Amino acid sequence: MTTRDLEVAHGGIPVGKEGIYSQQPILSARKLVITFGRVVGLDGVDLDLYPGEILAVIGDNGAGKSTLIKCLTGAYIPDSGEILMNGQPVHFRKPQDARMAGIETVYQQLAVVPALDIASNLYLAREERRKGPLGSVFRMLDKKGMERRAGQAIQRLGIQTIQNMGQAVETLSGGQRQAVAVARAAAFGSKVVVLDEPTAALGVKESGMVLEMIKQLRDGGLSIILISHNMPHVWEVADRIHIQRLGALAGVITPQSHDMGEGVAIMTGAKRLAPSA
Repeated sequence: MTTRDLEVAHGGIPVGKEGIYSQQPILSARKLVITFGRVVGLDGVDLDLYPGEILAVIGDNGAGKSTLIKCLTGAYIPDSGEILMNGQPVHFRKPQDARMAGIETVYQQLAVVPALDIASNLYLAREERRKGPLGSVFRMLDKKGMERRAGQAIQRLGIQTIQNMGQAVETLSGGQRQAVAVARAAAFGSKVVVLDEPTAALGVKESGMVLEMIKQLRDGGLSIILISHNMPHVWEVADRIHIQRLGALAGVITPQSHDMGEGVAIMTGAKRLAPSA
């Protein structure tokens, strides 16, 4: 059964957003299988991510959430199945391939360098040189330009608490560090941003700030995959919810079609979605 079958059968189309789901998915997975020795990580998993939506991926430990995301972002190569972008098959052999295709990932272990400033972290491994011979011959970096564009990237997310792009990341709060990582992904992820447990280590106020950032990304036209164990956060921001169980797709629902308790029941196996007619 495809994710589209599940959407039609179980109310997986968010009310008021039907137009989005008449479009072609920007990112799809079809029958993904990957094994680690005798352990089945993914067992024929389908996934569809549409333009301008937040798709939450939930599941218990060992359900295959991280494995699925790593296949979609080039960290793992599936044994079989295919990945498509805008309906065209793609073959990611490494994370750089996914980045080149417009997919950026923010992992739970933030890949920020505390000793570097905010602008340097945003442009980490993507540093821009100054124009003319200063850049081409002397390889001087365009620090002012990077700081200006970093500030614009932060402002687009509605973050008012970060003003000085020359400030060291180690002086920032946990939520501000997450904002830097998300801003970097948004600046270079032209199509899809994947967020792995973005609020896991944050307090209530900072979690709220990050959730607002996620909505800003969606409203700015990016497609978001949100991996989270925090069910209230998922039901607050997600347009659709992809549920993994034991390495397989258990169902696709929306916060409008199923409440949090029903979602958890599907995730744990206490409830099953009936197959489509």
